[in-house]
Amino acid sequence: MTGPSGGGRSLRIVRLANFVSPRPGGLRTALRHLGEGYRQAGHEPILIVPGRERSDEMTEQGRVITLPGHHLPRTGGYRVMAGRRELTRLLDELEPDRLEVSDRSTLRWTGRWARERGVGSMMVSHESLAGLLGVWGMPHREALADRLNRRTAETFDQIVCTTAFAAAEFRRLGVPNLVEIPLGVNLRQFHPSRRDTTVRERYARPGELLIVFCSRLSADKRPELAVDTLAALRAGKAPAVLVIAGDGARRTALAYRSARLPVRFAGHISDRDAVAALLASADVVVAPGPVETFGLAALEALACGTPVVVNDASALPEVVGPAGLAVRGTPDAFAEGVQKIMERPERQRRAAARARAELFGWPKAVEGFLHAHGARTASLQAAAKLTRQTARKLRPAVPAVVAAATDVWATASAEGA
Repeated sequence: MTGPSGGGRSLRIVRLANFVSPRPGGLRTALRHLGEGYRQAGHEPILIVPGRERSDEMTEQGRVITLPGHHLPRTGGYRVMAGRRELTRLLDELEPDRLEVSDRSTLRWTGRWARERGVGSMMVSHESLAGLLGVWGMPHREALADRLNRRTAETFDQIVCTTAFAAAEFRRLGVPNLVEIPLGVNLRQFHPSRRDTTVRERYARPGELLIVFCSRLSADKRPELAVDTLAALRAGKAPAVLVIAGDGARRTALAYRSARLPVRFAGHISDRDAVAALLASADVVVAPGPVETFGLAALEALACGTPVVVNDASALPEVVGPAGLAVRGTPDAFAEGVQKIMERPERQRRAAARARAELFGWPKAVEGFLHAHGARTASLQAAAKLTRQTARKLRPAVPAVVAAATDVWATASAEGA
């Protein structure tokens, strides 16, 4: 990094993100948990996002500054900060120690801002650029993605990807500043104990198979494949029903597509406890999006003890592992995947789902991100506290303290690798 070393001091970490949904979603959830973790480790996180109007408030994830952004039609409410001068002035005023950016397109220029001012910078890749270009119908998408990704890697000190799938398009370019750090899941909020018979009875009758699709209703999430999967199951005489939890531009088209099928539209569910109850009460969750690079909704389902059928073209196979099933992106393949999942004994499939999710806690993700920033982590704080508490009992040169600190660094390095 070009900025000063974090060492044992507190860092001001300014985080930028465009294309953040006004409602809770995967990116907003990740930003919140990372910000909370940074604060708990003693750092000063500041998040800058676009919104309807300007605001500046202190929250549990630190300071959140909202700048007026341009509305993007047919995106479910996404906005973009387009004024470079205003954002540049704000960044200059904030004087960050580190810059963390979650947008490889409209905010890539901020890497140059950071380099010119000697500020350490990180770009977080939340998606497959080549995959998104394919969804948008762009020609020569591989070559275009390579060109843009190479520029991004040259502009930022660190490129952080959340899965090997997301990292692949940088790795094939031989990018030397690439780091893989998995995101996490709230293992307390999303738990098998959230299973609720009342919630289940709201959507499915006794003996029916309850399938849930939980995501934004946009082209990249392929919600129509969830509907077509239900149609394939019903054609095979499976008593399945589908709940679609989410909203977006494709809502009307999906309603028309599912007119003669038992599809329940739950809309956007803002209460995260209610989302957990729905996921825990389902038999299977489907995640048909082909360009998912981590899939927090799928991981939340696993944390609730519910297995997930995912698109094998996405990053989700490496996230769900043996607790789910990866299939081709066709209705018949997804229907067969659902049936195979249901052939597993219920206790076994639910236990496997929860065990898989427990590999992805937010504290571990926060440690990885802070280590990539060169910042003090919670583990190092704990080691320092232990050193102070035992200082009177140890001789000044006792190597055990140094060894303990070294072990913490080794663990952090392994997690951030």
